[in-house]
Order: sequence, then structure tokens, then C-alpha cells
Amino acid sequence: MKPTASTTGTVIHEVFRRAYERGDRPALVDLRGGHVYGYRMLVNEVTRAASGLVRRGARRDQVVGVHVSTAGAQTLAVHTVLAAGGVAAPIDPALGPEEMAAWLRACDARTLITTPDLAETAILAAEESWVRQVVSLGAALDTIDFRSLLTLEPTALPALDAKRQDALVLPGGRLSHADLLARMAELDLPVRLGESDVVLATWLPDGGCDLLALVGLGVSKGALVVASCGGDLPGTTYDFSVTVVTSSKGALERVR
Repeated sequence: MKPTASTTGTVIHEVFRRAYERGDRPALVDLRGGHVYGYRMLVNEVTRAASGLVRRGARRDQVVGVHVSTAGAQTLAVHTVLAAGGVAAPIDPALGPEEMAAWLRACDARTLITTPDLAETAILAAEESWVRQVVSLGAALDTIDFRSLLTLEPTALPALDAKRQDALVLPGGRLSHADLLARMAELDLPVRLGESDVVLATWLPDGGCDLLALVGLGVSKGALVVASCGGDLPGTTYDFSVTVVTSSKGALERVR
């Protein structure tokens, strides 16, 4: 299921528009999650899951909390929400249930996407908020399995306005699709990523947008993003022939 023409100019279009021609080439290696996402597989899962969310009642501009522990899960969850016309609210996995519930209420989230290791906290937070359904990227008690979204009959995805449609809701305010694309461009300025680049991403999923912008940038440029778990694991730079690394200052640095 390919992204529809109506997504032109949005984050989904800019990130995935060449995914099909890149086929099974690796796009994202999630070391912590233990997954390798190829370009075509990633866009297929995003668009099929987005269709599933729409089938389950998701509406344009609805806020969906994203409470996950790995870069791969965050990438899959956030882009699924965006493709469905929703607004993703990244949540710092370090938050406790009460803080998390308060944030979910503040942004009026009605759906929450989590990972099995965080599902217990997610369920507790959902019970104290207006969240109606919790979706887990992997089996977890009292949640809807993300994979089940892929099995629902496909339906059309909504047309979006890249300049007006919100993409993310953050503690500091909202970002439109155009704003998130601008952050991607800002990250690219010092390195100018190309298809031969391998980016080592050591940032962790949190309540911000930098990791999302980084992975989106890498996929849009045809690079390979290797997501580590908060640091450069021994041998990673050498094993993957890394050319670009993340710095602690929210920027990218070219190392070769």
C-alpha cells in the first residue's frame, strides 16, 4: 500500500517518496530493539498500520501519545500516526504514570502507542486520562497488538495540508509538518547526507523531536541510520563503517 498523492509536501511524502525504488535496502538498524527495517518494508508497515488506525476510528488532528523505548518503535509509531492524519505526542519513557497521564490529558490524547516493556506504565496512565485504546508494538496485556492493524481492510488515508497540519505536540508547543521538515533540513546543513552515508544515532526517544527528525532525514536521503541505545557500542562505528554521528548538542558531525 503506497502513500497517496494527497500526502505531497508532508513529512510522509518527503521521507518515503523514494522508498519503493530503494526496495529492500536497509533504512534503519535498531540495535536496542533488534530489528532491521528495509525501505519498502518500513513504508508498507506505516501505510498499512495508518489505514488500520483509520479503520479503528482515528480522525484527522486527533492526538496519539507515543510512549516507546527504541528508535525503531518511535519511527514506526510516529509515521503511522502522521500518515493517518493524526498528531503524534512523543512521551519521555522516564515519566511515571501520574506525570504521563497529566500530559495525555493536557494534549487530549485518545490513543496511546507503546512497547511491551513500557506497557504497564502506559496502561496505568491511560486509566487516568481520556485514552480509549492502547496499542502495543508487541504482545502486552490489555493492549491492542500493532500487528493487528496491518490485517484490517485497507482504506483511504486523509489528504493533508503540510503547512497547516500539525505533526507533533511537544511540551513547548506544536510543530506542523513543514516545521518538522525544517528541523530535518537544519540537521542536514553541516553534513549533507547522501545515499552512501551511515549515521550512528545515539539519541534516545524522549519528549522531543530530534531523533524523529534525524531518522526521517536519513530515510529521506537514502542513508542508513544505525540507532544505538544511548551510546556508541564497542565496534559499532567500525562494523557499520559509520560516516556521520550525533553529538550531544543536538547536531550531526561528519567523521569521514
